Amino acid sequence: MIIAIDGEASTGKSTQAKKIAKRLNINYRDSGAYYRAITLYLIRNQINPKETLGQDLFSKIDISQKFESDSFSIFLNGEDVTSKIRGHKVSVNVSEYAKKPEIRNFVYSLLRKSSKLNSIVVDGREIGTVVFPDADYKFFLYAIPEIRAQRRHKEINDETVKIESIEREIKERDDIDSTREIAPLKKAEDAYGIDVSYLAIDQVFEEILEKITF
Repeated sequence: MIIAIDGEASTGKSTQAKKIAKRLNINYRDSGAYYRAITLYLIRNQINPKETLGQDLFSKIDISQKFESDSFSIFLNGEDVTSKIRGHKVSVNVSEYAKKPEIRNFVYSLLRKSSKLNSIVVDGREIGTVVFPDADYKFFLYAIPEIRAQRRHKEINDETVKIESIEREIKERDDIDSTREIAPLKKAEDAYGIDVSYLAIDQVFEEILEKITF
């Protein structure tokens, strides 16, 4: 079984996917975390997003994810970068790197490999439209930018970063994600949409769970 949870930035996709994985006892993969880890690697190595990336570069990037006991971790070449990939610098650069076709194809291969032998729930932006168009269940979460900015501000936990700047970056990222030529952010025709602007986490969870039949 494959469950795809897509949606806009900071709508709680990862939170919901983790809750679903735990309830159904299936694997969880955070597609956005893959892109963030790759972005972190490229920033560290001063690789410009406009450069063409060869296969030799990806052979140097080893990424693994682990979700156990409500705890998610992602490792970049053996280093736990779970907190580092949520930093402000990665957040403002990830869309520029993530729109590159060679990076997207690399992440797609990682996700599809993860689904070969086990049931899986994956969150992202094009899971139900591109990565797993035949997913058993598809959901799309969205919310107004102001509320998403407030959520991201709490996540960053840095008072030097203003909510207004986060909101502006979220809107810019929405524009980049929805207008890129490759795998743009959009709701799959057969996905169930949920406006999470004024819903509590558990309310969203129950709405998703109601749609999954066994």
